[in-house]
Amino acid sequence: MIVFNYEYDFQLINEHILENWIHKVVSNNGFEIGEINYIFCDDAYLYKLNMEFLQHDTLTDIISFDNTMGKLLSGDIFISVERVKDNSNHFKVDFEEELHRVMIHGILHYMGLKDKSESEKLQMRQAENDALMLLNN
Repeated sequence: MIVFNYEYDFQLINEHILENWIHKVVSNNGFEIGEINYIFCDDAYLYKLNMEFLQHDTLTDIISFDNTMGKLLSGDIFISVERVKDNSNHFKVDFEEELHRVMIHGILHYMGLKDKSESEKLQMRQAENDALMLLNN
């Protein structure tokens, strides 16, 4: 089950389409959806979580708390809508494209992808691009 929660003045337009897309990405990679909660919030909300749980004194676009067991993906994915907007401007991409990239980024982490080293970042970016292609087709 995928649940979309809003702690910010924001609403996804196409929840059902995005839910189906996430299911497709997950099943194409041999996993299943357990309980995934997306929480859309602002910078202050996510900054507080970043400090409290990760001791990181920085703004970020996403924090995911992974409760995956084996092939059953579960967890809470917090996304700062403000940060995604800023990043979409910075990278000169459409807001929705950046939002979708961030949304699937959390799921890809649950499937075991990392993004610490340069090679891991390249692998993550390719997986994000592959997932975005599924949404756009």
